Amino acid sequence: MSGSTKYVYDFDEGNAKMKNLLGGKGSNLAEMTNLGLPVPPGFTITTEACNYFTDTGRYPEGLHEEIDVHLAKLEARLGKKLGNPGNPLLVSVRSGAPISMPGMMDTVLNLGLNDESLQGLIAQTGDERFAYDAYRRFIQMFSDIVLEVKRSFFEEELTRKKQERGVGLDVELTAKDWKELVEKFKAIVKERGGKDFPGAPREQLDLAIRAVFESWGNPRAKLYRKTYDISDSLGTAVNVQTMVFGNMGETSATGVCFSRDPSTGQRRRYGEFLINAQGEDVVAGIRTPHSMDQMAEELPEVYAELEAAMEKLERHYQDMQDMEFTVERGKLYMLQTRNGKRTAAAALRIAVEMVEEGLIDKKVALTRIQPEQLDQLLHPRLDPERDYEVIVTGLPASPGAAVGKVVFDCDAAEQKSQAGEKVILVRYETTPDDLHGIIAAQGVLTSHGGMTSHAAVVARGMGKPCIAGAEAMKINMQEHIFEVNGLVVREGDVITIDGASGKVILGEAELIEPRVDKNLERILGWADELRTMKVRTNADTPEDARRAREFGAEGIGLCRTEHMFLGEDRLPLVRDMILAETDGERQEALNALEPKLREDFKGIFMAMDGLPVTIRLLDPPLHEFLPNLMDLRVEMEELKHTPGERADFEEKEKLYHKVRAEHEVNPMLGMRGCRVGISIPGVTRMQVQAIMEAACDLRHEGLDPHVEIMVPLVGFLKELQAEKEEIIAAAEKVIGERCVTIPFTVGTMIELPRAALTAAEIATEAQFFSFGTNDLTQTTLGFSRDDAEGKFLPIYLSKGILPYNPFATLDFDGVGKLMKMAAAAGREVRHDLKLGICGEHGGDPQSVRFCYEMGLDYVSCSPFRVPLARLAAAQAVLGKVEDATK
Repeated sequence: MSGSTKYVYDFDEGNAKMKNLLGGKGSNLAEMTNLGLPVPPGFTITTEACNYFTDTGRYPEGLHEEIDVHLAKLEARLGKKLGNPGNPLLVSVRSGAPISMPGMMDTVLNLGLNDESLQGLIAQTGDERFAYDAYRRFIQMFSDIVLEVKRSFFEEELTRKKQERGVGLDVELTAKDWKELVEKFKAIVKERGGKDFPGAPREQLDLAIRAVFESWGNPRAKLYRKTYDISDSLGTAVNVQTMVFGNMGETSATGVCFSRDPSTGQRRRYGEFLINAQGEDVVAGIRTPHSMDQMAEELPEVYAELEAAMEKLERHYQDMQDMEFTVERGKLYMLQTRNGKRTAAAALRIAVEMVEEGLIDKKVALTRIQPEQLDQLLHPRLDPERDYEVIVTGLPASPGAAVGKVVFDCDAAEQKSQAGEKVILVRYETTPDDLHGIIAAQGVLTSHGGMTSHAAVVARGMGKPCIAGAEAMKINMQEHIFEVNGLVVREGDVITIDGASGKVILGEAELIEPRVDKNLERILGWADELRTMKVRTNADTPEDARRAREFGAEGIGLCRTEHMFLGEDRLPLVRDMILAETDGERQEALNALEPKLREDFKGIFMAMDGLPVTIRLLDPPLHEFLPNLMDLRVEMEELKHTPGERADFEEKEKLYHKVRAEHEVNPMLGMRGCRVGISIPGVTRMQVQAIMEAACDLRHEGLDPHVEIMVPLVGFLKELQAEKEEIIAAAEKVIGERCVTIPFTVGTMIELPRAALTAAEIATEAQFFSFGTNDLTQTTLGFSRDDAEGKFLPIYLSKGILPYNPFATLDFDGVGKLMKMAAAAGREVRHDLKLGICGEHGGDPQSVRFCYEMGLDYVSCSPFRVPLARLAAAQAVLGKVEDATK
């Protein structure tokens, strides 16, 4: 130990509260040891040591000696010694970050074997076949992870041996077969790695520890951290643990289990195990495992002990546990426990039922749900009442339904996804290196592996559908096809997968929209009891408004009138309005548009009866409503060379010149927002008339419309004054003519830095501010969103110039500072100023927390994100948004 820094802890020195130092795996091994559970002894090297190694490329001073001290204690405790030919100690070397990253970093098993200690293992166990199997596994795993000799070289040799012997499974090979393979594996290392396989066990240990440290920075681990927003600075601990063996015959086994079903949340023991196998065989999908029910039949005494351990751990941690175990000749050993990853539906059910069982309270239950998880429940699924052409059925590894084109290669999946195509990734099995393909795909289908395989665990964590172990599906990677009972499905063919049932359907199945289930209603009800900030929705149609209200929206924070201008029967009228040469022509177009908009507003007010509806007046650049200049030029050229089309040509040429006259170099900062209403007479008046006529119609019908009219892109007080004067005049005219009282308010979007900086002035006229953070982010950062996200933003994120996408989560230090300034200045002038946010950030949990902390009255987001925002608003009160279970 160097100075005062302790880098190594025995399992009985730590506890679960030391997760940041010992990693999740190490701290929980320590906790299980303290609880008296059967844990193979060992020690943990801290994350601080990893971070030092990552920064410098070497061990911190004294670490090597400290490892020696703890290794000697372990040897003395067990009466075994690393590398001893008479009574050898074998260990595993495993990673363990503070936040679980399953399969992303490296593990080495059976470390300590060489030609001499192998004989000791044979003497210990009396099983030559087992010993040689353990040795070949060690050489294969160590060479792949530490020496960078590809695993496939060894797999090819193993496959060749099984073919030569005429067997299909590893367990059918004899001691002689494994002995021959050990020599072949050594030769592969010499040929491919350029040097002999290292035989000194202490050197093996040192190399393995370094490899685990280095795996913190491997591409798949970095991608995983980026995907799940995990800090690169955490580092991984290294756990050195005494080996126990599940591959010592029919009374030995290895498995993974959950204290509750991670897919459904049901309170039942869930998991898989394999007789006569090591842990890698289960998670890698090398053999298809058996259910826990079968374990209860085959190993009843061990199963009873395991069930008691599951119950003890769940009650101790007060959360669903994901555990790894090994049975060595009838004795149970616990190798790991952690809070289990789960689907959204399972998270909700577990949280609700644990409250009912008295394990946790409502506030804790709210922190157990990741707001983003709710997206999993709010996506399409198969209609259970319909019949489908099911071509194969596998294990239902992660629920949800998805449609896409078949792809067999992860790089192809990524490329096609980036091109806008929806794909289903089809693999024999997945490995951690396939992460980018899983991220890109709509869902995953594998022909091998179980419900705790890599594909299943990763897909569940991402909320993607997954079917595993569809063994009737024969994949031919060379020809990019899979075959089921004579049916050939080729790359590019469309399939539908249902991760809830395990069914694979040929073609595109019609999916139905989800509904809020009872557990979600309970959780959201508890969230509503706690939160103080309202949640509205962004909705432009009655259908969106109705759906959002079903999801709990408390009004509309953004209704965009421009979407009402784009219908087939409206776009010609909008173009006539823009291109009109006289006031009379323009007014004629406006008069024709008004009743169409009025009907739209009626539907929206009806859906939101009794709740506020904020309607933003026309905002986008006018060019979006006009024909494309290049298209017009092409059409002109075609007409120019077509006999008898002179009149059409002249009409098209006239249109071309009008459109070109409206052309802008930078339309997003040009003729849009309030500038349109101020510059083109009648545009604001027509919209307000439609709004107020609709409200009056519904008031006559006994409904209660709440009208809020929002002026976009205001940068100057006088802009708002001019538009407000027009709005009030048009509204009062309708109210006077209809003899109905319709209260209404007028406010503005804060989406320009100048508006934020002069908020005190603007608040003298605005009754509410709504932060339009999409444009406020663009104008503050100087980023064009479409260009940034497609070009330099990914580079900025990968280089760490930006910590996250500012269009997904608010730029708190820049845009956030402007928002705080505007809110404070506005409320200084107008104490009852209503404040909200209507950009896409209104559905982002971190941004929701920021909005709560700066005192906004409401957030507004898309309909499907309303439940997410309700939960995030409650978690903001608890201060737990960033701590929600991952």
